[in-house]
Amino acid sequence: MLSKLLLYILQVNYQLMVYLYKKGVGMNEQSQAKSPEALRAMVAGTLANFQHPTLKHNLTTLKALHHVAWMDDTLHVELVMPFVWHSAFEELKEQCSAELLRITGAKAIDWKLSHNIATLKRVKNQPGINGVKNIIAVSSGKGGVGKSSTAVNLALALAAEGAKVGILDADIYGPSIPTMLGAENQRPTSPDGTHMAPIMSHGLATNSIGYLVTDDNAMVWRGPMASKALMQMLQETLWPDLDYLVLDMPPGTGDIQLTLAQNIPVTGAVVVTTPQDIALIDAKKGIVMFEKVEVPVLGIVENMSVHICSNCGHHEPIFGTGGAEKLAENTTHSCWGRCRYTSPYVRISIKARQRLSAVRRANLPLSTASWLTALQLSSTGRVKSFQARFPSARSNAY
Repeated sequence: MLSKLLLYILQVNYQLMVYLYKKGVGMNEQSQAKSPEALRAMVAGTLANFQHPTLKHNLTTLKALHHVAWMDDTLHVELVMPFVWHSAFEELKEQCSAELLRITGAKAIDWKLSHNIATLKRVKNQPGINGVKNIIAVSSGKGGVGKSSTAVNLALALAAEGAKVGILDADIYGPSIPTMLGAENQRPTSPDGTHMAPIMSHGLATNSIGYLVTDDNAMVWRGPMASKALMQMLQETLWPDLDYLVLDMPPGTGDIQLTLAQNIPVTGAVVVTTPQDIALIDAKKGIVMFEKVEVPVLGIVENMSVHICSNCGHHEPIFGTGGAEKLAENTTHSCWGRCRYTSPYVRISIKARQRLSAVRRANLPLSTASWLTALQLSSTGRVKSFQARFPSARSNAY
């Protein structure tokens, strides 16, 4: 009720300012253009009318309007968003620029967007990792469901939306992140002789046991050794300032997962599955495991939902349909999206010499799911209340 009243007051004030601006009441033409109060009121009124699926409240209620100025017939508008918002920002500019030019008389608009990502509540209020605001675990109860590709695409999509992102390959026995990012031949350095510098790839700060061993070497380690190696990579990497650090977890519910729950300040987990029953059974076990160790499960991503023939375009659900939706219905979590299974996607994911095709949000719902993950992580400080505060992000598009 309060937000509606505030919006009404802003709209009335906006109309009044536009009227006075046009009539020139109490100011000459030059001072009109430079009046901070008039400019801010007109910009705020225009932004308050902008609607987008990512916004539960309008931009004025979010206090996103940070700075408004007039210089050399150019209107300068700066927004500071509490969550990553780059793609929606482009839509905002398209929808609002013409109106702002009309009512202000400006010849051009200089738009600027920055983000102030919050550090959300951590599991058991553990102390954080230096420079890292939020840690997201991408996990699955079963191997081979596309967990690593989901983790990489989540990280890339977050970065594309404006966040500072890193990715840590926690799969000690089967590291795949270096290969997926085309960085398998790189080796980490140690600037101070004690800590590792992350490998930068596609704008992501990365680290993996795969950077330290060759492809033909097997990590024949017992659980405690693997857990210690994970903690060492997490704590002894010189991470830059990161909004999100994505953890690519190994499959299963063993030592690594327990280490994560007990010693790593995780914000929450994303569970990856495929539609078939075998994968769903293990995915549900993974969800139960996270609940037992008090790690919030943020959502479910269904991978390999449908195969699209590269010759005729036929859609074939080779692993069945609706698996993740059924799992979501049987739990308190939501299905964020479904990712198609195509030969170009597989080929580029393996080669990965350029940015993976799966981050193209226009036609791949996995990217949309990654974007919604960023939105949900960034826009609430109460991790356990995601479903209550946000509409379902379920997507039926491919």
